[in-house]
Amino acid sequence: MSYEDNLEAVEPGLYKMKIDPAIMKKNTQEKPEPIKPVNLSALLSYKFPVREHILSPVFTKSSLNMIFAMRGIGKTHASLGIGYAAAAGGRFWNWKASRPFKTLLIDGEMPGESLQDRLAAIDAACELKPDPDYLKIITIDMNAGKMPDLSTIEGQETIEDACQEAEIIIVDNLSCLCRSGRENEAESWITLSEWALRMRSLGKCVIFVHHAGKNGEQRGTSKREDILDVVLELKRPTDYEPDQGARFIVNFKKARHLTGKDSQSFEAWLRNDEHGRQVWATQDSSESTLEQIIELTNLGLRQSEVAAELGINKSTVCRHIKKAKEDGSLLEKMGKKSTSFPSKIRADIDG
Repeated sequence: MSYEDNLEAVEPGLYKMKIDPAIMKKNTQEKPEPIKPVNLSALLSYKFPVREHILSPVFTKSSLNMIFAMRGIGKTHASLGIGYAAAAGGRFWNWKASRPFKTLLIDGEMPGESLQDRLAAIDAACELKPDPDYLKIITIDMNAGKMPDLSTIEGQETIEDACQEAEIIIVDNLSCLCRSGRENEAESWITLSEWALRMRSLGKCVIFVHHAGKNGEQRGTSKREDILDVVLELKRPTDYEPDQGARFIVNFKKARHLTGKDSQSFEAWLRNDEHGRQVWATQDSSESTLEQIIELTNLGLRQSEVAAELGINKSTVCRHIKKAKEDGSLLEKMGKKSTSFPSKIRADIDG
């Protein structure tokens, strides 16, 4: 459009610029509220809400978290157990809920009947049950095959009402529920990260469930981890057998508020008790490491090879073998395949 096209005649020889109504409306709209800084004194004296523990000590309100693993490791078993325990005010693994929390499970992948079976098994094994209104589920097979794309504003709006009621939101999983953009591009994470930060500001605990890539790390852009408080990796132990089902090491890849033993790795195994009920058994990672070192040593691997296989220092392997020889456990275990946890087993039967 030329300059002359933007002129209109007022009277012969006198012109004025044409005004676009859309531009006028934009210019006359109320300006957004400015972002204001505070001084140090105001910040130090401000009373921020206490971040209440949901499953202590790991998950809190007003937090953003992730669980990731390779396909088939057991991350949905883990996320369902976390959701049920939070809703019931119970226990899961080594963590305990302070009270029941309103929980929203958003499952974008699993068939409805499979989800039903898994939750039924959890419910049958737990004496402490959640109030019906404290555990709500969004599943594709009960929504006419449609699920929101949470990487879009429109998709986020479809779950807005459900999220407002929830205190903990579990998104399983990112690949199925965030379908716009490319996983390895940081820009594709922007819209969802803004939603997540808004949920955090409203006091919600959000747990994203995600796949691991070929390199073993969470798949796609690493920018996701910038805003996360806790990142858990589920990884199979080296002596894993296919008939053992959901058995894995829980590694803390990021833990902003955790220190010491609270952030140490441990092993979890979903098994059936003598009554046929599902039960999670856990043991310290150091115990699991010893089992794996003995297993690999029994296969004829040198200490350097064992260290490389487990991703630990050779000195750690040497220390474990020396200790096992001193207490006699090495001789006891050599030649035997590890099929169960040591005697220090802990079973979390009540969820």
